Amino acid sequence: MQPIIDAAESVDSEAPLDAGELNYLFTRFCLMTHPKRYSDYNALVGALECCKLEMYRRAVGSYGDSKIASPENGDIPGYGGKA
Repeated sequence: MQPIIDAAESVDSEAPLDAGELNYLFTRFCLMTHPKRYSDYNALVGALECCKLEMYRRAVGSYGDSKIASPENGDIPGYGGKA
């Protein structure tokens, strides 16, 4: 797997991938695992779900927390014990 990661990191692009491009990339990558049985697909979908949850927990959640803590945004009134 490391050669695939190294190749992806070597791509010189300033523009982030859009949702369609990410979908295509993930689908191609998943199909490279050559799923044959339902259990293979089930394990693959489970791994994608865990990846999604980890991304949200580590990146999106901390981004949201930083915006809540910032004076320019703050928390939603009445949410999180604050009025």
